[in-house]
Amino acid sequence: MDARIPPNLETNAIGTITEVQGPVVDIACRQLPPLHQALCTSANHDVYIFEVHRHLDERHVRAITLHRTSGLKRGMTVYDTGAPLHVPVSPDCLGRLVNVFGLPLDGGAELPAVEFRNVLAKPAPLHETIGNKEILETGIKVIDLLCPFIRGGKTGLFGGAGVGKTVLIMEFMHAIVHLHKGVSVFAGVGERIREGHELWREMQAAGVMPQSLMVFGQMDESPGVRFRVGLSALTYAEYLRDTLHKEVLFLMDNVFRFVQAGSEISGLLGRMPATVGYQPTLISEVAELQDRIISTTHGAITSVQAVYVPADDMTDPAVSAILSHLDTTVVLSRGQAGKGIYPAVDPLQSGSQLMDRHVLGDRHYTLAEGVREHLARYHELEDIIAMLGIEELTEQDRRIVLRARKLQRYLSQPFHVVADHSGMAGVSVSLADTLADCEAFLRGEYDDMTEDQCYMRGTLREGAT
Repeated sequence: MDARIPPNLETNAIGTITEVQGPVVDIACRQLPPLHQALCTSANHDVYIFEVHRHLDERHVRAITLHRTSGLKRGMTVYDTGAPLHVPVSPDCLGRLVNVFGLPLDGGAELPAVEFRNVLAKPAPLHETIGNKEILETGIKVIDLLCPFIRGGKTGLFGGAGVGKTVLIMEFMHAIVHLHKGVSVFAGVGERIREGHELWREMQAAGVMPQSLMVFGQMDESPGVRFRVGLSALTYAEYLRDTLHKEVLFLMDNVFRFVQAGSEISGLLGRMPATVGYQPTLISEVAELQDRIISTTHGAITSVQAVYVPADDMTDPAVSAILSHLDTTVVLSRGQAGKGIYPAVDPLQSGSQLMDRHVLGDRHYTLAEGVREHLARYHELEDIIAMLGIEELTEQDRRIVLRARKLQRYLSQPFHVVADHSGMAGVSVSLADTLADCEAFLRGEYDDMTEDQCYMRGTLREGAT
């Protein structure tokens, strides 16, 4: 940021700093600013932005700094920016990498501001919102078949390190750009600098960056930054939806770090912790973010959110608060990854609210249930097969197991975004082709194929690629 206070703010001096404790700053004010107002000061050739979170009394406020606090001291003059935290938006934001303030991190020029938007904007009015009952095809077989995305809905991606979560997110972005001619907004909440740099470079190599925007709040930054970077990215997504009428894919990695940042801020402000040590405002903070991810008459925002599960406990209060807002749950399994099946989606734990006969139609619903039943029966018999061998099964169970193993491998596929690393050309498979293949599997038409012939391919239909 500019090292000096802008001239138009010099007359807006509102008070002085009285205390600095970590990222918490207490300010004595001549006139109390409203909550969430952005204040600023300058020191050592840097500008510091504060966000007001608490009124201590008639003359003092407690704020969270959105920068490192080294260089701040008592008695420094604080200025009122006259508005809450806001970001510059313009059609030129695509292809860029910016921070929570909308300032470039990619070494390029600053974004030309067509307008400024408040990151704490209210959700779209209810009369402008529309229902979500339409499937958004991704070209990824296992997802389109067993846990379909909802256009304008919210999907949670549950997975640990090393199971292909980032690759799957990048493939979603590729699908939106190439299949639906839309755009993507990526919010990196608490990203490690190594992860962020690798993701940025891989997106450039995959050719999806020109239709994408990345907003990063890194792990070493203030909890105030990590708490607001998701809302900042969502502000850009709303601009692309409402003003440019784009099909927007909003990706957030990791939404659990957003909750953690809120917990840090709650403790810094002196609030009493609630269940399992989380902030008492957990439910409302998650809702403040999630309720803005909606479809309107102008366009749709489809969200994919990576969610870390503490100690694999799905009943954790933070996970429960996030789950209550999701339409689709995709669980990535380390067991699947260990078998070399990518994407490593667990077909038995993943699901969608769209898995309904009246929404999907009889054929899709029946085939999805048939595939799930085969895979579930195979899972039940795995221990018996390991101890006694497949020969001890009944003829019907043996047939189900052999088909399930082929279906398991059929639901793997090579991705476009890692084609250079894997040496296999990426494929996108339409839902119609996936349903036709699965129908043939369940009828026994592919019983003579080997498992290797089903592995890492697109559609099995003759003449398809």
